Amino acid sequence: MPRAALFQMTTGIDPQANADAIVNAAAQARAGGAAMLFTPEMSGLLDRDRKRARRSIRPEAQDLVLAAVCAAAQREGIWVHLGSLAIARDDGKWANRAFVIDDHGEIRARYDKLHMFDVDLASGESWRESNAYTPGEEVVTVDTPLGRLGLAICYDIRFPALFEALGAGKCDVIAIPAAFTVPTGRAHWHLLQRARAVESSAYVLSAAQVGRHDDGRETYGHSLAVDPWGDVLLDMGGVDDGGTSDVAFVDIDPERTQAVRAQLPSLANRRHIAA
Repeated sequence: MPRAALFQMTTGIDPQANADAIVNAAAQARAGGAAMLFTPEMSGLLDRDRKRARRSIRPEAQDLVLAAVCAAAQREGIWVHLGSLAIARDDGKWANRAFVIDDHGEIRARYDKLHMFDVDLASGESWRESNAYTPGEEVVTVDTPLGRLGLAICYDIRFPALFEALGAGKCDVIAIPAAFTVPTGRAHWHLLQRARAVESSAYVLSAAQVGRHDDGRETYGHSLAVDPWGDVLLDMGGVDDGGTSDVAFVDIDPERTQAVRAQLPSLANRRHIAA
């Protein structure tokens, strides 16, 4: 069975330090027998001060974190799902972009987050992702050592149409890297992760940000691996129970996926519902 590694991070405002942490995680993942490493949303920079962040955000070809991770993937001989980076676009805005990098250091897929996190929470937190970021337009899947991988990012998890499309694409695994807030994490994180696994009849791997960050925010953690039946195979803990930055492993069993799809063929039974 292929093995995946999840890297739970507490990303800060120094891209070089964040790159070093991911490179080290890639070495740990390979030493632990993983074919592929998964990192959280905004692995390269997590900074709510957009004026300060702008000094570190570069076009894809100039991003130091991406370059370092591609080099590490080649050196270690491991695939990496780089959960997302803030990437400068030609129009002056940014993309929240995920990358799938193969074991030769080549980029196999890119995915720009489709749904922008524009919310006002009861806790007093207010977020307007669309002020700085341009949403993506495409559903993305890619073949990997774990099978066909579908890509989503954080807030995307609340929009079932994306996961209906990934399910229709017969994804074996869906990645949902995240930097979930603590209030929304406590309320909905486990619930939504398990639901997406069940409705897509696929493994869900969700590397997450955790703890107190340099910019003052706090993230929920609880990086998860969920199987196609909705069973939680891995929970790396979070702000409520001492979860920290770490690498953990989970095995992906293709026979489990086929057994679930045979027993409960919801993908085959799905009908189009006109709006």
